[in-house]
Amino acid sequence: GGPLAVTDANVMLGKLQPDYFPAIFGPGQDQALDVDTVREKFTALAAEIGDGRSPEAVAEGFVTIAVENMANAIKKISVQRGYDVTEYLLNCFGGAGGQHACLVADALGMEAVLIHPFSGLLSAYGIGLSSVFASRQQALLKPLAEESRTAIDELIATLRKAVIAEFAAQGIAESAVASRPVLQIRYDGTDTALPVNFASGSIFQARRDFEVAHKAQFGFVYDDKPMIVETVGVEGTDTGGGGRDESESEMEDLAASPPRTRKIFAEGEWREAGIFRREALKPGNRVAGPALVIEPNQTIIVEPGWLAEITARNHVLLRRTEKKRRQAALGTEADPVMLEVFNNLFMSIAEQMGVTLQNTAYSVNIKERLDFSCAVFDRHGALVANAPHMPVHLGSMDRSVETIIRLNSGDIHPGDVFALNAPYNGGTHLPDITVVTPVFDDARKEILFWAASRGHHADVGGTAPGSMTPLATTVDEEGVLFDNFRIVDRGRFREKELETLLTDHPYPARNPHQNVADLKAQIAANEKGVAELRKMVAHFGLDVVEAYMGHVQDNAAESVRRVLERLPDTSDYEYPTDTGQVIRVRISVDRQKREATVDFTGTSKVEKNNFNAPEPVARAAVLYAFRVMVEDMIPMNAGCLRPINIVIPDDC
Repeated sequence: GGPLAVTDANVMLGKLQPDYFPAIFGPGQDQALDVDTVREKFTALAAEIGDGRSPEAVAEGFVTIAVENMANAIKKISVQRGYDVTEYLLNCFGGAGGQHACLVADALGMEAVLIHPFSGLLSAYGIGLSSVFASRQQALLKPLAEESRTAIDELIATLRKAVIAEFAAQGIAESAVASRPVLQIRYDGTDTALPVNFASGSIFQARRDFEVAHKAQFGFVYDDKPMIVETVGVEGTDTGGGGRDESESEMEDLAASPPRTRKIFAEGEWREAGIFRREALKPGNRVAGPALVIEPNQTIIVEPGWLAEITARNHVLLRRTEKKRRQAALGTEADPVMLEVFNNLFMSIAEQMGVTLQNTAYSVNIKERLDFSCAVFDRHGALVANAPHMPVHLGSMDRSVETIIRLNSGDIHPGDVFALNAPYNGGTHLPDITVVTPVFDDARKEILFWAASRGHHADVGGTAPGSMTPLATTVDEEGVLFDNFRIVDRGRFREKELETLLTDHPYPARNPHQNVADLKAQIAANEKGVAELRKMVAHFGLDVVEAYMGHVQDNAAESVRRVLERLPDTSDYEYPTDTGQVIRVRISVDRQKREATVDFTGTSKVEKNNFNAPEPVARAAVLYAFRVMVEDMIPMNAGCLRPINIVIPDDC
């Protein structure tokens, strides 16, 4: 009797069959799934949407949105731990896991799924199966060079003995322990060390692996900077598996034939799907999708293009056997389901950028106080989506991106990255430095999008620590001005030029080393955004991605217009500040145009101090005020301001 849920959507699609599902519903928990009620409600919802889509298409939209949310959650936690999920197999558990396993794997770019016979109990079962792990680390601080090999090898041997001793204390023999040495390597003069597997014992290979990892993390490598082995570690894992082996059965290489079939709705059409009882499938049996595998505690949906195989250990191994159809077939017209999907995808990219920035930052301001923001922009610099970071950053960052586009027209190349904090060009106050990275096409000729991150640096110079003195009367007294500074030039990090900018100033930065480290973290965050945007284009096609960048802004604009309908025709506000200045604003709503004018006429004039907000900050405040009145879950983007005209007199 409640609202439609994902379970109802799978019932509507035929992917959950009432006669194969336990009767656990209703007041007495003894009623079966009600197909008629589900169909009635989805039919009514399809009529309410009114765009001609069938009830089945609406239900499939439910599942699509749910799957993307699951995939985004997996991406986020994996990025936090530094993993690329496409290199792994998806381990599925939970009562509803089998219903969505293939679809979630597709959304993540994964091509295999493992479903254990006890998948509904994996959390408890897994604790009993988990391997014992031990590690030891010790600082070394020597160059990554042949002359350090003896010290590295001796330390590895010492640490390995300590790891083996820990296993021995738990009754695990040395012969049952697999160990590997790991070097934490960084460039000399930097702070972020990256782990490199040293199992090969090759210094040359370690250098190459570190450069690959650094390029992937930060988007650049140094040509002339020595590498330092900061820490040597040894990791050990129990491989004995005593009491944990699962028996293997002989494989029967056979494509299973379904005893019966039912129709299911998948990939936009009804298809005939085989129905298989799990207990009837033997090791080696193969089930081609579309099919339903009915287990005592769940239904496994084998989607079209996937193949389920029963392994020798009686696990279900799902593999994609046909290349997934490109989603570009979606078309570029706005689709309500895909609009929600792209809203989530764009926001997820910004969130992943934020995780990368937090993980790689040096200062407490960014790493712990989280005073930073990340966002994605279209090719013109319009804000498309952001993570839920700092509102004043997000509402003004597009002005910074637009500045970079305007001042560098015809002179932006692959591998370039720019930095600025100028309040005249989209900045807020000087400690907030914005790093902007273009996203080029595969031919490295055309800019498709932009990724940007803004972080509050603890100090950028000025007459007082923190660079926010209330006594400043000029911008130099506040600190160092970054105005269209090319921080990375075609893949080369301009560290010397950056240090000169930070120190060659009447009031130089007090800790330039920290500034450099945090700026590298911002570059790394942008690089994550660049990589994810490219993946999105590869998956959906450029025309679709660009179209939905426009659609999400159109949707935001319409959402704000609906807010305007609830506001009075005219509203006047006045706010006196403790410095004696007054902020005045009048909001006038034009019902016919569905627009509003926010007029700051009457606000106190600019003062010769630092209590003046630049235009981007005032604009950000307006954007945030209207965005919080929107009840829908939409990204805060440039579309929110489309129905809003902001009037700021020149002298205020």
